Amino acid sequence: MSTEARLELGPSSLTDALYASIRKRIVNGEIPQGEKLTEVRLATEYNVARPTAKAALERLTANGLLRRTAHKTAVVPVLDQDEIRDLFFSRVTIEKAAVSALAVTGEVPADAARAQVAIEYAARDRLFEDQVEADIAFHSALVSAVGSRRLSRMHELILGEVHLTMGQYKAHRKAAPSTVASEHAAILEAIRAGDASTAADRMAYHLDQAQSRLLTTLTDGSDEVVPE
Repeated sequence: MSTEARLELGPSSLTDALYASIRKRIVNGEIPQGEKLTEVRLATEYNVARPTAKAALERLTANGLLRRTAHKTAVVPVLDQDEIRDLFFSRVTIEKAAVSALAVTGEVPADAARAQVAIEYAARDRLFEDQVEADIAFHSALVSAVGSRRLSRMHELILGEVHLTMGQYKAHRKAAPSTVASEHAAILEAIRAGDASTAADRMAYHLDQAQSRLLTTLTDGSDEVVPE
């Protein structure tokens, strides 16, 4: 990218802004799977110091949006079917535990409720990127609301890869826009009813459907949008 086309960052912390910008480009496929990212490239594209670029790369790597082995350049990962199944095995384990714990109190986290509203609006308006962001916020809010630092840390370890697969494979497009919103609403309903078993079952079903859509997309390479 030429210096004339350098990208602009917002007024927040420079490293945070750089991280957020690159993350968005990776998730949306602007920086595709298999592409390499270096400190020099980012410093040039964004007109930042190399230590700032290095810090952003390290954070992206820690969050699973990049991979880098010793003395190698960071690369946007390409997840195969086995890795996706392993990713969802971890998601199901963590998120079933989270909704089961929340159902004991019968209280739906406010952040999850707000994310659900955002998902419904995004589904109605067919705004794919907004739907992905709201979906991530929904699941993060459920796990965070449990109040277990260790459970949240485990979830954070896989959330980058979750976001990556949702954005780059666009698996949401394999379902009618209202499908994910309806599955989420069913989970919240079970939490509100204080039914831990049903909440866990509905979360497992939701994630199984998400995994199936993702594996189908990976297998056939289709990005066809399913109509409402």
